[in-house]
Amino acid sequence: MLCTRMRDTAFKRVCKKMSIGSPLSIEGPMGSFTLHNNTARTAILIAGGIGITPFRSMIVNATRTKLANRIVLFYSNHRPEDAAFFDELQKLQNENKNFKLIGVMTDMRKSKRAWSGETGYVDKAMLARHVPELNGPIYYVAGPPAMVNGMKTTLITAGINEDDIRAEDFSGY
Repeated sequence: MLCTRMRDTAFKRVCKKMSIGSPLSIEGPMGSFTLHNNTARTAILIAGGIGITPFRSMIVNATRTKLANRIVLFYSNHRPEDAAFFDELQKLQNENKNFKLIGVMTDMRKSKRAWSGETGYVDKAMLARHVPELNGPIYYVAGPPAMVNGMKTTLITAGINEDDIRAEDFSGY
């Protein structure tokens, strides 16, 4: 699956005008941003905006194949209206006893929806509320470069070993 936010860029304007079924040449995916194999270690996924894309794939696969991996997803967006795949992720949480979704909204002032979940930014205190032991899990971070860099700094400052942090940033989208 290919996923993008429709922004006002030349590339996105062309995509928006394309007819369904138009040929498209795509390169990638690159790298190996995949879920670890050691099921004894929880996977903590931290997504910012469209950074949810690789995590959605991991969670769908874990649910379909009944992987034993415990997965906790912190999914940060400005408002619920901006959260791609949120309804699907809630359904997956109901299907997969090993998956927990924590929605996080950073700008509810601009929302027209009610929200009773986490607000603000994912920080050490928020992580500690949902992850009993911060050391031990493998952390995955995906989103805009500034968010990814900030989260890596937050995790390292919280005492997480850099070897336990895997990150992917999405620039130019």
